[in-house]
Amino acid sequence: MRAEASRLLPAALSLLLFLPFCFGIRTFRYELPSSTVFTRFSEAPEYRNGAECSSSSTDDTATSCDPSLVHIAMTLDSEYVRGSMAAIHSVLKHASCPENVFFHFIAAEFDQATPRELSKLVRSTFPSLNFKVYIFREDTVINLISSSIRLALENPLNYARNYLGDILDSCVDRVIYLDSDVVVVDDIHKLWNINLSGSRVIGAPEYCHANFTKYFTEKFWSDPVLSRIFASRTPCYFNTGVMVMDLARWRIGNYKKKIESWMELQKRTRIYDLGSLPPFLLVFAGNVEPIDHQWNQHGLGGDNVKDSCRTLHPGPVSLLHWSGKGKPWVRLDAKKPCLLDHLWKPYDLYRAQDSASPAPSSYSSTLISYLSY
Repeated sequence: MRAEASRLLPAALSLLLFLPFCFGIRTFRYELPSSTVFTRFSEAPEYRNGAECSSSSTDDTATSCDPSLVHIAMTLDSEYVRGSMAAIHSVLKHASCPENVFFHFIAAEFDQATPRELSKLVRSTFPSLNFKVYIFREDTVINLISSSIRLALENPLNYARNYLGDILDSCVDRVIYLDSDVVVVDDIHKLWNINLSGSRVIGAPEYCHANFTKYFTEKFWSDPVLSRIFASRTPCYFNTGVMVMDLARWRIGNYKKKIESWMELQKRTRIYDLGSLPPFLLVFAGNVEPIDHQWNQHGLGGDNVKDSCRTLHPGPVSLLHWSGKGKPWVRLDAKKPCLLDHLWKPYDLYRAQDSASPAPSSYSSTLISYLSY
């Protein structure tokens, strides 16, 4: 079967390729806010509910407080806006009831593109999308951020997920958090319907075979008081780019403050080298609702040290995640793509030099099935 897949893969790939708070801490590889760039995003197809979908509102106007909707939170900024647009597109493309999805976008206060400009871009690209844009005050977290092994990980907006309980309307009790470098190739309602059992606050795919000790420094593990934090639980690594979050439990448990406490300690004595991930691990690892790995096929951007091409993990695929240094739009533009970057391309709405990108097709799913067999 694998030999057959290897024969069919080139043909499938061929079909896919030829289908008709502080400026000093940030770097920008993708310049945005000019009118010429804004006009280079094509309007997405209009995705409508089927007859089997229940209506969420009598006046066809969804609100951010409607509990019957699927609520998704994402950051939105000039550096990763191209990835964000592709991620939104992929969610709508595969959702069984796309009109029942509501996006909560978190935009930085001092981005090159203002929250108003980014909001206009989303509206022009997705005219019927249900969404709201919130402004993230970077000074909320800037003094808590410590240096990381990669400058991009120091972006204050990476820490916005810590403050969703405060940023989003208080009526929003549950949300799916997604990074901007993902594409969803399955019905998002399936992820939304996952139950967070007991008193668990978040759900995410866990990777218990990973070496958990490498996420913290030797100083952390040699300190008997610090390392004892994991004594009563079996911690596993999980990626914070895809999480189902119970914001009601989050607010009651004041988890924002718990994460901040570890960040404050990190400023005094270095206990980890990565950015926003380790504080989440310290608070939640060992007490996460396990979600199937198909919902976060992460690492497709390579690791934090050397940019490299990755293959899919064994098993089915519902979400592809280009975590790491390599982003598919950068590699595709440079004409140095990894094989899996071609799975991202059909959702790209950016028109380089006014050449429209192809619409998503069934060939993406075909190629995924071959690669993940």
